[in-house]
Amino acid sequence: MLADMIRFALNVLWLVFGGGLVLAAGYGIAALICFVLVITIPFGVASLRLAVYSLWPFGRTVVARPDAGVASGLANVLWVVLAGWWLALSHILAGIALCVTIIGIPFGVANFKLVPAAFWPLGREVVDAP
Repeated sequence: MLADMIRFALNVLWLVFGGGLVLAAGYGIAALICFVLVITIPFGVASLRLAVYSLWPFGRTVVARPDAGVASGLANVLWVVLAGWWLALSHILAGIALCVTIIGIPFGVANFKLVPAAFWPLGREVVDAP
C-alpha cells in the first residue's frame, strides 16, 4: 500500500518535472512518423511502447518476450544503428545529470531504466514490477 502510494507520487513528479511528458511526446511523434512510412511500422510500435513506458515508469519494468524471433533481433540491429545508440546515450547523460542532486536520484534511476528499452526495444514488453 505504501509502496503503491510512493510509486504514484514519483510517477506524478516524473510526469511534471522529470521530463515524462517531453519524452512521451518525442517518442509519440517518432511513432507517428514511423507509421506514416509504413515499412517502419514495427519501429513505430516500439516507439509507442517507449512513449507509454517513459510516461509512467515507476512500478513497471521491461522484460524480453520469449516469443521474439530472429526478425526482431535483426530489426533491433537496424534500430541501434539508426536511433538506439543516441537514445540510450541521451538517457544515460540525463540520468547522470539528474543523479547529481539527491532529489533527482529517483528520476536519474528512471532514465537508467529506459536505457535498455531505448537501445534494444523490439522483442520486449513493459510489465508491472513485482
